[in-house]
Amino acid sequence: MRKWAIVIGVTLVIGTSYASKKELSLEELKARVQNAKPDERANLCVQIAERQVENADKLYTGGQDEQAQAAIHDVVDYTEQASQSAAQTGHRLKNIEIAIRRMSHRLGDIKRSLPFESQATVQEAVERLDRIRTDLLNRMFGKNPK
Repeated sequence: MRKWAIVIGVTLVIGTSYASKKELSLEELKARVQNAKPDERANLCVQIAERQVENADKLYTGGQDEQAQAAIHDVVDYTEQASQSAAQTGHRLKNIEIAIRRMSHRLGDIKRSLPFESQATVQEAVERLDRIRTDLLNRMFGKNPK
């Protein structure tokens, strides 16, 4: 019984260290976007945008509104890049659209938790994400895809 506990413990330690090494930091992801192929760029940009949504929530909660607004701007910028890359290749459009929808809903939740004075930036981001998502949907299901 003791041997199994040791084996399980060692396995958990190895698995945890491997998982922590495998997950790249936000700065590393941003650096990889520059040299990534368009197909990979879309996925990397979505990962960055999703992380920045959660960072913005934490920053707003911590009272760091300026940094949170910068994170919100990153969300919009990297979402646009993801959309452009996906449209360029024609791949992963559905996955990108789903991720944008989730981020838009999450930003809406964040907006409702903020005081009225701080909601404008988040509302603009939600509207921009919705326009990007609509463009992707039109590309996927429109009569004349571009």
